[in-house]
Amino acid sequence: MHEFTNPPLASAPPVGGLADVVFEHAERDPSHIVLGRKDETGRWRDVTAAEFRDEVLALAKGLLAQGVRFGDRVALMSRTRYEWTLFDFALWTIGAQVVPVYPTSSAEQCYWMLYDAEVTAAVVEHEDHAMTIATVIDRLPRLRRLWQLDEGAVQELYEAGAHLEDEVVDRHREAVTPDSVATVIYTSGTTGRPKGCLLTHGNFMHEADAVIHGWEPVFRSRKGDEAATLLFLPLAHVFGRMVQVAAVRGQVRFGHQPQLNAAALLPDLAAFRPTFFLAVPYIFEKVFEAARRRAEREGRSGPFEKAVEVAVAYADAVEAKAWGIGPGPSAGLRVQHQFFDKVVYSKVRAAMGGRVRQAMSGGSAMDRRLGLFFAGAGVQIYEGYGLTESTAAATANPPGRTRYGTVGRPIPGVTVHIADDGEVWLRGANVFQGYLNDPKATDQTLHEGWLATGDLGSLDADGFLTITGRKKEILVTSGGKSVSPGLLEQRVREHPLVNQCVVVGNDRPFVAALVTLDQEAVEHWLHMSGKPRMEPAELVHDPDLETEVRRAVVAANTLVSQAESIRTFRILAQPFTEEQGLLTPSLKLKRKAIEKAYAEEVDALYHSRGS
Repeated sequence: MHEFTNPPLASAPPVGGLADVVFEHAERDPSHIVLGRKDETGRWRDVTAAEFRDEVLALAKGLLAQGVRFGDRVALMSRTRYEWTLFDFALWTIGAQVVPVYPTSSAEQCYWMLYDAEVTAAVVEHEDHAMTIATVIDRLPRLRRLWQLDEGAVQELYEAGAHLEDEVVDRHREAVTPDSVATVIYTSGTTGRPKGCLLTHGNFMHEADAVIHGWEPVFRSRKGDEAATLLFLPLAHVFGRMVQVAAVRGQVRFGHQPQLNAAALLPDLAAFRPTFFLAVPYIFEKVFEAARRRAEREGRSGPFEKAVEVAVAYADAVEAKAWGIGPGPSAGLRVQHQFFDKVVYSKVRAAMGGRVRQAMSGGSAMDRRLGLFFAGAGVQIYEGYGLTESTAAATANPPGRTRYGTVGRPIPGVTVHIADDGEVWLRGANVFQGYLNDPKATDQTLHEGWLATGDLGSLDADGFLTITGRKKEILVTSGGKSVSPGLLEQRVREHPLVNQCVVVGNDRPFVAALVTLDQEAVEHWLHMSGKPRMEPAELVHDPDLETEVRRAVVAANTLVSQAESIRTFRILAQPFTEEQGLLTPSLKLKRKAIEKAYAEEVDALYHSRGS
C-alpha cells in the first residue's frame, strides 16, 4: 500500500484560539480540577478551572501593560513547570506568538532563535538563563523585556496589569483565529542550523482534538477514577506542547515534572498517581530495567524473566485475537498471567504510581517486545510517530487495534503517502505553515500541502506505518552497500548494559559501532558478578564486559545481511550528552557531531583491523 487516509472527525471545525477553552471551562464548571501544582513544601495542590482562568487573565493583563502586543513573539526558556503553561495560555490569550527555547541551549543557540524570530520579550527560569541571554543581548536590538520566573516574574506582571479591565484582554482574545500563529518551534538541528516551524492555533486544535477523540479511553474520566497525567517531556518540544494542549482541551488534570530522569520522576509518579502519561521509549526502557535489577538483587531473576515471557506471550495472543488470526490467550497462559500480575506486574505499575493503565510513546522507535511486555503487565502503550512540522503525532496505534512494532495508523484527518523512493509524506490540518524566514527550506519540505518528512517507511494493508530509517542517515560503505543504522542501534541498545549506540561506516569498508554504557546497570552488573568497582577508563577494557556487549552486537547482526553487519565496536567511557552537543534535547543522536568528537576512536576501529 502506498497511501492511507483516516477521515477527519465529524465535529465542527475549530474557531477562535487555544486560550478560549480556558475561559469556557471556567464558565461551565468553575470548580473542576484542571491542574496539579507543587507548593513550597513539595506537596501537590489542586488548581480549579476558575483559578487557572483568573491567573491566565491576570498574567495576560500584565503582559499587555508591559508592552506585549498582538503578533509579538515572546521567548520562553525554562524546564517543564506550571508557569510555562500559565505563560503559554496568557500569551495565546492576547494573540502573541510563543518561541520556546530549550533550557540547555547555548548562548549562540539562544541568539539565533531570538534573532531569527525577532523576539521582543523573553521569560527565563533562573539567573543562569538570564546570564546566557545577557551575553548576546547586544546583538538583539529588538529584545526589550526580560522576566525571570525565580525572581517573581509572575507576581510582578500580575501587579503591572491590575489596573486593566477584563474587556481589554477579551478584545485581543476575540481577534485570534485558527489561522493565527501560536508558536514558532525551532527544530533540534541534527542536520544544521535550527529552522523555526510556524504552527497555528488551528494546527494544535486539530491535533489535540484528533488525539482526544481517537484515543478516548485514555483521556476519559470515570466516576471515582479521574483521568490525570504527569507531564515531564520538555515543553520546548512539540510532543510536550501537544500533551499540554490536549490535557487542557480534554479537561484532564495534569501536573509538571521538570526532570526527565527516573530518580526524580518515579517519586512524583507515586505522589501524583497519573492514569496515563506520554513519554519517549527511553523512559519505558528505564522502568523495565529498574524492575529487572530489583528482581536480580532480591534473588528473583528467574521468576522475573519468566514473568516477562508470560507477559509478552499474553499480549501477543491478545493482539492476534484482535486481528482475527488467533484464539487469544490459552487457559494455562491466563492462569500464569494472573499469578504474575500479583507478584510482578503490580509492582511495575506501582513504580509508575499504581493507577497507570495506558501510555503514549513517541520521539523514536520502541522495540516490539518492550511494548508487548508493558501491555502484558497491564499498561497499554500506544506508539506513534510525528514531527515538529506535523504538530507532533501524525500516526499512532489505535485502542483495541494495536500492532506492536509499528507506529500505527494516521490520526483522524491525516493521510500518509509513501513516495517512490520510500519517503513518508503527510497531509492534514496539523501540518505546519512553513519555516520562518526560509522560503527555500519550506519549498523543499512542503509540496502542494504534502509534508515530505525525510523519514523512510512502509504501509501495510491495514494502513499501519513502519519507519525503516531516515533518508539523510543512510550509510553507504566504500563497497557501495547502503545501510540503515537505526534498526542495528535499537537492537544493540536492548542489552541492559548498553546506554547508547552509534553505527558508523560511511565511505568505510565495513560497518562498526561506538557504544556507551548505562552506569546504573553496570554498577548492578559488577555487584552481581562479584567484581570490584572500576573507573570508567578501566571498565571499558574489562573482557567480561566486552563479551556482554559483543552479545548485543551479535544479536543485532541477526537482523541484517553480512555486508550490513557490525564487524567491530568500541566501548566508550562516557555517554553522549546534550551538554556536549552530541544529543538533541529530545535525546536523539547528533551523528555528525558524534563522529567529529570521536574521530580518533572511529579511525581506530578501522586501523585496528588493518584497513
